[in-house]
Amino acid sequence: MQGSEVRLSLWNHPGDTIYGMFARCHRIVNSMEVLLDGEVYHYHSKMILKDAEIGGAWEWHQDYGYWYQNGCLQPLLASVMIAVDPATRGNGCLQVLGQSHHLGRLDHQQTGDQAGADLERVEEALKIFDLVYVEMEPGDALFFHCNLLHRSNQNRSPNPRWSLICCYNAARNNPYKESHHPRYTPIQKVPDTAIRTVGIKRFEEHSDL
Repeated sequence: MQGSEVRLSLWNHPGDTIYGMFARCHRIVNSMEVLLDGEVYHYHSKMILKDAEIGGAWEWHQDYGYWYQNGCLQPLLASVMIAVDPATRGNGCLQVLGQSHHLGRLDHQQTGDQAGADLERVEEALKIFDLVYVEMEPGDALFFHCNLLHRSNQNRSPNPRWSLICCYNAARNNPYKESHHPRYTPIQKVPDTAIRTVGIKRFEEHSDL
């Protein structure tokens, strides 16, 4: 990894926090159910922080390259990345190879302290798929398939960059074995307005600190 490590906090069940409201809101969950053609459940969420000037890079990888080992037989998983801070080329925004999910799952190998996609195949994929820098404003969201190749550069800007990523699995793709991520757990959807309601309540609770 270039630069220092990326700081990451991960949780399996969405809960009732403002982060849980994002993961459970109708707009996101219903969109996932359209993309994955049926009921979905929350696989996990994570907050990722790239520190100013030193926040590390991610190598080319597919999420299913990791999740396949968790007993998910089919690539019926997807994620939504929500920008908390502006994401630019300068602060290491996400890069994707458009349409690369059609490659299917690639072998992933350990390279340094990361497991990345087979570099030989990535080099060939770079010749035929468009490289897209996903620059985002706060509140923008990117939905992407678990086999989409993606990476990011080091954050070389003077400001930190936060992003929230919520990941989902199709209910019909329930893992056949236990792993560090959950099996099918029905998701309790909430109205989109719950994000604002919980956010205001949290602000009011901490306004006297």
